[in-house]
Amino acid sequence: MEGSRTTANRKSDEQFIADYLLTPEDTPWTTSWTHPLTNAEYTISLVGQPRLPQVDLTFCFRLIEQTSREDYENSSMKWQPLKKLKEMQSPDLRYILVKEKETNSLRGFTSLMPTYEEGQPVIYCYEIHLHPEVQGTGLGTLLMSFHATIASNLPTVNKVMLTCFLSNTTALEFYRKLGFEKDEISPEPRALRGRKTKEPDYVILSKLVQ
Repeated sequence: MEGSRTTANRKSDEQFIADYLLTPEDTPWTTSWTHPLTNAEYTISLVGQPRLPQVDLTFCFRLIEQTSREDYENSSMKWQPLKKLKEMQSPDLRYILVKEKETNSLRGFTSLMPTYEEGQPVIYCYEIHLHPEVQGTGLGTLLMSFHATIASNLPTVNKVMLTCFLSNTTALEFYRKLGFEKDEISPEPRALRGRKTKEPDYVILSKLVQ
């Protein structure tokens, strides 16, 4: 998949959408979304990290901090803002942004990358975070469907993969409803001295696609 991954990561945002999100014809890709409860209108766009405006990067970071800082703090990794920001600026990341149409304020996003994990070609979902006003609306399911569409259209890739804190039971249930299962490369409990074991902070989940 190395050639396919490199080719995909070098494509412009417009070509990436055309090649991996607009085919087949029944793809869920859309550039607009309506809140099912308030009828507020939102725009959806895809942008590669090098072209991501600083204001959007900052909002995405703050949204991660708002929704996930507690999980980081309660893990062995702890909350490391500089490390997180560096990860978010990986040049091969693609961001799918959801903005409230009237105010152009960012209300959710997901980020992804065609990559390898333990030798497996995958579409890795790095982040998916939603502002409270759009949680529980079906938007998260729509955003995750884009990952599966890309994976199904990228040669040699048949898996979407992500990492989730075990403490985030709401997210775990959400992913399982979408068909994600614990991947074979997910860390297992480690044996410690005194017959004790150390449980991992997170689980690696994956979903096979056609």
